[in-house]
Amino acid sequence: MPADLKKHLPLLAVPAMLLVVELIAMFLSRPLQEAGVAALPYSPENPLNVVVFLALLLVFTLFLLVLIRLGVKFIISAVIALSLFFTFYYIFASLALLVAGETTLAGLATLALAIAATVLLYKYPEWYVIDTLGILLCAGVASIFGIAIGILPALLLLVLLAVYDAISVYRTKHMITLAEGVLSQKAPILFVIPKRRDYSFIREGITIGGAEGVEGEEGEKKERGAFIIGMGDLIMPSILVVSAFVFLPVPGWAVPPPALGAMAGSLVGLALLLRIVGKGKPQAGLPPLNGGTIAGFLIGCALSGAWGWVPGL
Repeated sequence: MPADLKKHLPLLAVPAMLLVVELIAMFLSRPLQEAGVAALPYSPENPLNVVVFLALLLVFTLFLLVLIRLGVKFIISAVIALSLFFTFYYIFASLALLVAGETTLAGLATLALAIAATVLLYKYPEWYVIDTLGILLCAGVASIFGIAIGILPALLLLVLLAVYDAISVYRTKHMITLAEGVLSQKAPILFVIPKRRDYSFIREGITIGGAEGVEGEEGEKKERGAFIIGMGDLIMPSILVVSAFVFLPVPGWAVPPPALGAMAGSLVGLALLLRIVGKGKPQAGLPPLNGGTIAGFLIGCALSGAWGWVPGL
């Protein structure tokens, strides 16, 4: 394999994962909508859903930061494990409801699958286990929230999240603190993309720092074995993709042009992010990702004339 291709192959895996997340999320969205799954309390067009979403995100982030500051590692692991379990349970319960309806067997299967997925992530947190289950997790969450948030609230949400992500990485830096605290315990809530075949997240973990190399035992620079990307960086753009897919159907199109545009824009934004990440410093992912997704969505609307979501049109 050519050296340049070998070097950039891990980077190509990230757009592939984003595309798979978006496709699975769209596949799940309409059946989940028909099943009456509701993740937020208000109607999809109500902007209060954005307030609820951001409040939940901020409270959970603050809670984890307090636990990290206190150094209570067991509690941090327990909180993350419970969060993963309930998320998996919600996803599997929604799927079971579609396939088998509300039956005792479906309930037991849902519980067993959620426990198995959570235990697997903690007992064997190898990078391919984290990434595989992470794709399912991201797709399920994006679908569940995408059908609960209409077009205008989704656009507002992505803009606010991009601003928040930039502030939390470049100004307050609390998102870096959060990621470091999570990685120090090998908590499986970040995608891990290895740079070499023999990399093991269980054995080596990964560090966050300003240099591409990390210090070895004798002071020499060793190349970091993998890079990471937050699961939220794949979930948030996918929410707009799902929202456009569900709320802007265009006759004759299996996937509406606004949703296709959002997908294409998210990939362009991701390419920009990966180029920046190549410098070796922590970067806010959502500004380029959400910006590209919104731009692509608007181009899709312009090409298809799907402007019905704009008030007064």
